[in-house]
Amino acid sequence: MSYNSVFSADLFAGQTMIVTGGGSGIGRCIAHELAQLGANVVIIGRTVEKLKTVAAEIVEDGGHADYVAFDIRDEDAVAASIAQILSRHGAISGLVNNAGGQFLAKLEEISQKGWETVVRTNLTGGFLVSREVLNQSMKDTGGAIVNITADHERSMPGLGHSGAARAGMENFTKTAALEWAHYGVRVNVVAPGYIATSGLKQYPLAHKKRILRRKNFVPARRLSTEAEVSAAVVFLLSPAASFISGESIGVNGAVATMTAEYAMAPENTPGPDDRFPYYDGFHRSEKLDFLADGFTFDEDE
Repeated sequence: MSYNSVFSADLFAGQTMIVTGGGSGIGRCIAHELAQLGANVVIIGRTVEKLKTVAAEIVEDGGHADYVAFDIRDEDAVAASIAQILSRHGAISGLVNNAGGQFLAKLEEISQKGWETVVRTNLTGGFLVSREVLNQSMKDTGGAIVNITADHERSMPGLGHSGAARAGMENFTKTAALEWAHYGVRVNVVAPGYIATSGLKQYPLAHKKRILRRKNFVPARRLSTEAEVSAAVVFLLSPAASFISGESIGVNGAVATMTAEYAMAPENTPGPDDRFPYYDGFHRSEKLDFLADGFTFDEDE
């Protein structure tokens, strides 16, 4: 089997694309789709074993992949690693800043160290990688950058540190799009909403139960797939988006438009799945049992 992308098979033929956080979740999916479309994909993360596994998957599927392990929060490591990638693969055509991380906590429970760790991961790291890719490659060749954020426009209760960082990344994107336009560099955002991603496995039981209920608050009445996020990223990297820069595409099933005045249709309204059919072109996507239709938790859980 191979990735069932809706885009042309040779869309990125011969181009080098970097995906940070490519060892799992949405980043893994994006890396697979870019490779399926002909790109030479370089995945970045901190855990060598995870990167090696994904790179091997891509090669097994007939694609081209390399990996470099480093901490995107380390300025010197970022500069040296981007130089290493350039020496191996030449000019960088696209960058996807997908790496991120956070933990569940109310604002009053977050220490300064915890706050700064999340901000450095979700904001500073993306800035450092983007700056080095620009200075070492895209100033001369142009290119496209896509930053993955989140549905943070109203609030992110329980994830306030992440929401603040994501909002910062949104503004960084707009400023970079303006300042780097004369280099031929486009910078955009993809902001996922409630996504059924393998990363949800790490959350505690109480949060999994909340995730299971989330579709009841989404007008489209379901969660998104990793492939639906990846498709938005691929579009923004592609020539079809050649005059789009400084913008944000939400992948959220209209949840970002919700207001207090709108009454959701009853849960048993017929036909919602037919109206928003799933797109899951990722042939290696991991299915989460607790998100399956009809799944129930044990009474003692």
